[in-house]
Amino acid sequence: MSAAYADVQTAMPGLQAARSRKLRKLLLRILFIYLPVVIVMFFMLLPFYWMLVVSFKPYPELFNRQISPFFPLNPTGEHYQELFNNTPFISWFFTTTIVSIVSTVISVGLSIPAGYSLARLHFRGRTVLSTSIFIAYLIPTTLLFIPMVEVVKQLDLIDRREALMFVYPTFLIPFCTWLLLGYIRTLPVDLEDCAMVDGATRWQALIKITLPLSMPGIVSATIFAFTLSWNEFIYGLVLVTSDANRTLPVGVVTKLINGDLYAWGPLMASALLGSIPVVILFSFFVEQYVAGLTAGALKG
Repeated sequence: MSAAYADVQTAMPGLQAARSRKLRKLLLRILFIYLPVVIVMFFMLLPFYWMLVVSFKPYPELFNRQISPFFPLNPTGEHYQELFNNTPFISWFFTTTIVSIVSTVISVGLSIPAGYSLARLHFRGRTVLSTSIFIAYLIPTTLLFIPMVEVVKQLDLIDRREALMFVYPTFLIPFCTWLLLGYIRTLPVDLEDCAMVDGATRWQALIKITLPLSMPGIVSATIFAFTLSWNEFIYGLVLVTSDANRTLPVGVVTKLINGDLYAWGPLMASALLGSIPVVILFSFFVEQYVAGLTAGALKG
């Protein structure tokens, strides 16, 4: 008994030291990892929580400073009823969805062969062309929408959602091409060379080898194009004038804001409902989005 007790007493300092090291590591992890993540998540989710609270607050509570702004005392759905009954919200949502999907498909579909050719084919001026494509994305829309209106008029597409489907790819394709160019450059070219040695054509190597390996980059370009199309404002305001054909961001601003009078309840309800598709898209493909965007940014 005394020998066992002596062994325990001898091992105690080592156990206490190991316990203190684990505790120190846990505290450091909480301080430098968990706490910053919680703080960042709080500020990221606060706007969504605020939109949710305001969308369910009745008008007397919205303008009463004596009531807590973070909780509705008497939740109501009147703002959603007002949004659906007094505005063509369903039409805005449907138009925005169709325009965003079509613009995304066109942009990503054209960016894949463009990015592949710039990454794999060798021709004079390739570097200048790839840089020029990205610079084209940086040109602000405030400088382009006036000549773009003239082009759309010549095509007889004014006040039609097809005008937005035609215009949106003009600023989506440059960035998507640059992103896919950077990602394809990270892929080993030896796989395609081996396939072409075995008899595959360049097109077959692109379809069967490069595209499956490029899915994170393609997903990143798709999410970027869809999000930018969904939130675009200037072209939607200028090219489409009728309420029924407007996109969601433009329709909400033009219908629910009257001078300095803001219908905060319906505004927050529309903002909350309008953010759902983008949130769903990000939640399903966030890992591929981060991987593709990081590789494209590093190698582009």
